[in-house]
This record gives sequence, C-alpha cells and structure tokens, in this order.
Amino acid sequence: MTDRPIENVKVDIASLSGPDQASVELSSRRTGLSFQRTRLSADRTLMSVIRTSLSLIGFGFTIYQFLGKLRQTQEAGASPRNFGIAMVALGIGMLVIGIVYHLRFMLGMRAERHDMTEAGLIHGESRFPVSFTLIVAVLLLCIGIMAIVSMAFDVGPFD
Repeated sequence: MTDRPIENVKVDIASLSGPDQASVELSSRRTGLSFQRTRLSADRTLMSVIRTSLSLIGFGFTIYQFLGKLRQTQEAGASPRNFGIAMVALGIGMLVIGIVYHLRFMLGMRAERHDMTEAGLIHGESRFPVSFTLIVAVLLLCIGIMAIVSMAFDVGPFD
C-alpha cells in the first residue's frame, strides 16, 4: 500500500456501477460525518481546558481576595497573595495553550476537509462554523487577563 497525497486521488462516481455508486456515496457521507464528530470532540477537549482554567482562575482570585481582606484586619504576608496571583496566571496560561492548540487543530482539519472535498471523497455540503466554545474561551481569557492586571497592580474593578 502506497501513501498518496489526497490531491492526486479523484473519484468519478458516474463511472461506477449502481451498487458501487451507493457504496461510495455511503462512504462519503460517513467520512463527512466523521469530520463533524471530530470537530465536536475538539470542542469537548476545549471545554475541559475551560473548566480547569476557570477553576484555577476562580480559586486564585478567591485566595487573593480572602487574604487581601485578612491583611486589612491583621498582618499577613504577601506570599499567600502571590500564590493567588500565580494560580490565576497558571489558569490564563493553560487557557492560552488550549486555545492555540484548538485553533491549530481546527485549521488543520479544515484544510484536510477542503482537500478531501476537492478530491471528491466527501461532499462538504455541511457548514463548518467557528466554535461557540472557542468564543467562550476567548471571552474567559479576556476576563482572566483583566483579573490578573487588577490583582497585580491593584487597579480596576477587582481591587
């Protein structure tokens, strides 16, 4: 079996017999649906990253706020507050890595889908929209950045 690039493969369904045409059609539909399943799987992976980073950001912000109130009433060290800032920074870093990985994966999958559509291996009639999960992840990233700027410089709505 030789590995051929997808661009060199062309499927002429009209030249096939009736049962072969039906088989190729079903195969094309299954392959097209597999792209949708893979896309949904990538969204679920990004949602896992969102959950974990949101937990880190939330716990870090809570620790920072709690120890800030404690510091006002009594003398507490700065290192626990720095721990809160570090947790928020870790959550933001994890979210950035998750978004970048998701974007690279989806762009690669779109290119693969385009190549397969051009080769006639799949129909490509269904839309392949931008993920709502990605939009939520970017919004959470903006909120996390605002929170860490507020925490680090004692400015903004979170101080």
